[in-house]
Amino acid sequence: MEKICSLVRRCVEDYDMIQTGDRVAVGVSGGKDSLVTLAALRKLSEFYPKPFTVEAFTLDMGAAEGRSPADFIPLAAYCESIGVPFHLISSEISHIIFDIRKESNPCSMCAKMRRGALHNAILDAGITKIALGHHFDDAVETFFLSLFYEGRLSCFQPVTELTRTGITQIRPLLYCGEGMARGAALRNGLPIVKNPCPADGYTKRQEVKELVRDLEHRYPGLKERVFGAMQRLPLPAWEPVEHRRRPYAEGPDRKS
Repeated sequence: MEKICSLVRRCVEDYDMIQTGDRVAVGVSGGKDSLVTLAALRKLSEFYPKPFTVEAFTLDMGAAEGRSPADFIPLAAYCESIGVPFHLISSEISHIIFDIRKESNPCSMCAKMRRGALHNAILDAGITKIALGHHFDDAVETFFLSLFYEGRLSCFQPVTELTRTGITQIRPLLYCGEGMARGAALRNGLPIVKNPCPADGYTKRQEVKELVRDLEHRYPGLKERVFGAMQRLPLPAWEPVEHRRRPYAEGPDRKS
């Protein structure tokens, strides 16, 4: 976890993500990426020169018909063990999308509903900054998704100011690859919660993930070069703070 903490700190500094006195909500789905984000930020909060605190917010999507609900008890226990306040938000999003509306392409609507519920919860708690668990591979895959399906060069931003709500989204895991996050979650025994979504593994993102994996095998270093290009073009809000700017050097799948 030390390597991941180092990369998270670099990312936080490169994009000036955290300010003194921030309460940072971490959107914790129970997946490896959000759990690693939570663990790394909690560790970082112990020594970062700008003091901040961390709280975990988990959205319970409910369960679609014929599916078992997710069990968040181990996640709550983990948060207690590391001294992080845990907030569980109840919802019926899965039931609405899959049983009532019977959406054939549910991901877009699901994302909007999840985002709205999560944002409302953190605002009710008096928090305006939320950390999301998007990592290096997510960024590269999102770039290709936008290119292939929208015909534009685009990606989510490391720091996003949501002017309508006053919320700031940060993505401190961007310098860590998916393999690194997976390894850290397993080695540290993080309480991963199985995704109960009926559409899990059958999305356009999964198709692009597999394509990028194949391309990376044919053209080693492709993902690093794409990520670096996003910073150098730069895509909107992707240029790091100038005096700290450095190329992405760590192989994203190395052990933490």
